Amino acid sequence: MRINAFSDVCLRALMLLSAAPDGELMTTQAIADGVGTPYNHVSKAVLKLRGLGLIEAVRGRSGGVRISPAGRAATVGGVLRTLDAREDLVDCESAHGDCPMNNNCGLRGALRRAREAFYRELDSVVVSTLPHQSQMEPVFVTLLTRRPA
Repeated sequence: MRINAFSDVCLRALMLLSAAPDGELMTTQAIADGVGTPYNHVSKAVLKLRGLGLIEAVRGRSGGVRISPAGRAATVGGVLRTLDAREDLVDCESAHGDCPMNNNCGLRGALRRAREAFYRELDSVVVSTLPHQSQMEPVFVTLLTRRPA
């Protein structure tokens, strides 16, 4: 299985925010710099994560975002399942019409089951447990913030 770029950015943003010191706010630009992704991609991810209740936003000059309690408890499987809006992994329709083998096709069902098995395997992996201090410390030093605890 392969996740899409948007899901990847969302997971990286959650990992970065979960590694930040408790309560510390980060700007979208700092997140973009920390995860090595363009600002506009991170901005869309932050909006989506906020809408899902996984991060909290504080407005104002000294505002930013931080991970929410729900975000701290979120699993990789749950996040990916929520972000994946595709019904099918294959396109059974094209500009020329439906696939001639569309009736009683076993491929679509098999791919749905495989995708769910992929997510189920990741349901036990909590996003906030993924970042390690040795991995995140250089990121926070680069961002000129305090080191994670």
